Amino acid sequence: MTTATLPNRLKSLDLDQPGIEFPVQGMTCASCVARVEKALAKVPGVQEASVNLATETATVRADAGVQVPQLRAAVEKAGYAVPEQSLSLDVSGMTCASCVARVEKALRKTPGVLGAEVNLATEKAQVTFVGRAEEMQPRLVAAVGKAGYTAAVPTAETSPAGADTSGLPDWWPVAVSAALSAPLVLPMLAALLGLQVAPSGWWQLAFATPVQFWLGARFYRSAWKAVKARAGNMDLLVALGTSAGYGLSLYLLLARPAHGAHGEAPHLYFEASAVVITLVLLGKWLEGRAKRQTTEAIRALHALRPDTARVRRDGGEVEIPASQLEVGDVVVVRPGERVPVDAQLVEGATHVDESLITGESLPVAKRVGDKVVGGSVNAEGLFVARATAIGAESTLSRIARMVESAQARKAPIQRLVDKVSEVFVPVVIGVALVTLAGWVFTTGDWERAILNAVAVLVIACPCALGLATPTAVMAGTGVAARRGILIKDAEALEVAHKVGIVAFDKTGTLTEGKPRLVAFEAAQGEAQAMLALAASVQSGSEHPLARAVTQEASTRQLSIAPASDAQAVAGRGMSATVEGRQLRLGSARWMRELQVDLSMLEARAAQLETEGRTVSWLADVTDSPRLLGLVAFGDEPKATAIEAIAALRHIGVKSAMVTGDNEGAAQATARALGIDEVRAQVLPQDKAAFVAGLRADGRVVAMVGDGINDAPALAAADVGFSMSTGTEVAMHAAGITLMRGDPRLVADAIDISRRTSAKIRQNLFWAFIYNVVGIPLAAFGMLDPMIAGAAMAFSSVSVVTNALTLRRWTGRAA
Repeated sequence: MTTATLPNRLKSLDLDQPGIEFPVQGMTCASCVARVEKALAKVPGVQEASVNLATETATVRADAGVQVPQLRAAVEKAGYAVPEQSLSLDVSGMTCASCVARVEKALRKTPGVLGAEVNLATEKAQVTFVGRAEEMQPRLVAAVGKAGYTAAVPTAETSPAGADTSGLPDWWPVAVSAALSAPLVLPMLAALLGLQVAPSGWWQLAFATPVQFWLGARFYRSAWKAVKARAGNMDLLVALGTSAGYGLSLYLLLARPAHGAHGEAPHLYFEASAVVITLVLLGKWLEGRAKRQTTEAIRALHALRPDTARVRRDGGEVEIPASQLEVGDVVVVRPGERVPVDAQLVEGATHVDESLITGESLPVAKRVGDKVVGGSVNAEGLFVARATAIGAESTLSRIARMVESAQARKAPIQRLVDKVSEVFVPVVIGVALVTLAGWVFTTGDWERAILNAVAVLVIACPCALGLATPTAVMAGTGVAARRGILIKDAEALEVAHKVGIVAFDKTGTLTEGKPRLVAFEAAQGEAQAMLALAASVQSGSEHPLARAVTQEASTRQLSIAPASDAQAVAGRGMSATVEGRQLRLGSARWMRELQVDLSMLEARAAQLETEGRTVSWLADVTDSPRLLGLVAFGDEPKATAIEAIAALRHIGVKSAMVTGDNEGAAQATARALGIDEVRAQVLPQDKAAFVAGLRADGRVVAMVGDGINDAPALAAADVGFSMSTGTEVAMHAAGITLMRGDPRLVADAIDISRRTSAKIRQNLFWAFIYNVVGIPLAAFGMLDPMIAGAAMAFSSVSVVTNALTLRRWTGRAA
């Protein structure tokens, strides 16, 4: 990656360190070293710069005001590059949005870090930086630890974040806390039935103390870490609130003789603090269970990997761990078994169930030469295949990484939540203090004042704010992945719901991408001789049109002469020398540029184009340009294309088609499918300009393509959709990949984006409304602390549960 591709969001780094070290790419000799050192030394504030050619690193000592972008720009100006890297960390101990903000702040302050994003739901941090990964990892872990949390580099053996490794069921703290709190609540329940049950204050103390200081110890530990870091979190609010209720009750119990006109026992509030802790523990347990369901898609993908594989070695079949497979190994897959690795069939034929990878509900026929995806299920016959990709390069691993990346990234709307969460806890504590002082000043009732302040602390729930966006994103991307829609990042998911028009490439996207030769005519002489020349020109090309020509010539058993100097001319066609003749085969635009007279066959070409055929022209330009003939191709629309355009229209999205094909063929396809706008005879480099023109109208534009020539347009669109049946370049340029060549998935992707965005808005509304309504009610004495605790616990659970309703989405192309 060159420095030109580094994000503009590069942050200033704290250079009050002995030095900052970062890699430099492109150096080849000592003069390169001198040039880089000289460029860095010229940056104002740099005290010393040294560059090591062997390790390809630069070490800079500079004033605190010097920023990495300045250093990077200096290296780039000298002709070299500073690559950025990224790594993921498992972070434990976070409980709310305030925790997320604190971890991100700690990571971003680490020298060398360019950016950091922390996801509360997955308990992961994604960090981009310059420097060496092996040096950055301990620094990042230490930074998180200093902030009061625990970080670790994930490994294959790492337990899921937050997992209980004690051997006890994860619900035991809730059960024990509820059992100890029940006797404290019993008098309240009995009073509703007209019964008098009054356990002594000492019994209440006995039941409440283990709940407060044993089962509630987690809140004190987390609160203490937050205080040491000069910050606040949800656990600090819980610890302060329940401690105040417990402390008030203990004070009243010990000072009993001083209370009551007739010496009666004072009312104690042990049940309030104990029940609040129980409810918060219950809420965290339910929230944890719900969060695990949001990561179900990732676990399902990992579960698709078989543990073993059957391979042919030394003339026999042996079973080995799937992790030991190598590219080129020949694997044997029996009926009903899961394919252990990406491979290409070399023997046999079968049908393969790829539903958990592509979302395709019907088994797909496979024969010799076809590719099978690791993790799919062999539905019937035995087959033999050669491994083509293993480990991290396999389709399954790449899908899992893409989904994990999307779930780890923040949606843009999360920035609002981050700003609120930074001040949330201090503001709540301030409101609680004002509540305490206000009630004491107006009523003089310390007990009432403390209880109302406790209710303020307990009702506030920054946890719901932190979970509102990531849980919806995780649920949305997860269910989309199970339907064959891979969303690369949360930003693509958030933008897709605003799409007003979708621009489609034609060949391979809306059509089958398997053109066949339907007509060929010579300007003069024998038509088959002309076809043989066209096949000679195309003999070295892998383009679908070229294969159609050579296949037809082979079927007719025509003699194909060898071609030399064969060259593809982008957006125009092919040129080659055949038997000393300089031949050109391509579009009418190119023929006119070459000054070839097409009048002899123009009427026939127009007729073919009206029928929806693609016409290519063959010319001899050896001495003077001369037309030899034309060939016409037919490429049928996909069976699902009409449904895809209709589905877009149904959800209020317009459609457009941009293609390099001729006007007649483009218009015929558009009419057949019901497409709103058409732009034909567009060169590859002009497709991006067409997309930019659509965006200039103020519309949010999506582009759907599958070829290398579509990549610029995919990148130019607000959101790009690529077909996995296309090229890797297209998939890298797009924000969303459709795992099967079904254009109906475009409408489904927009639909799931709309539903996910709606869930985000709903979650944020509920997260804010709990606090906007609940805190004033508590401050004015209208909420009992126990009710406040229940509301706080319910707010987090309701936010996650609302997000999980996305799992019921099926889509039109299911």
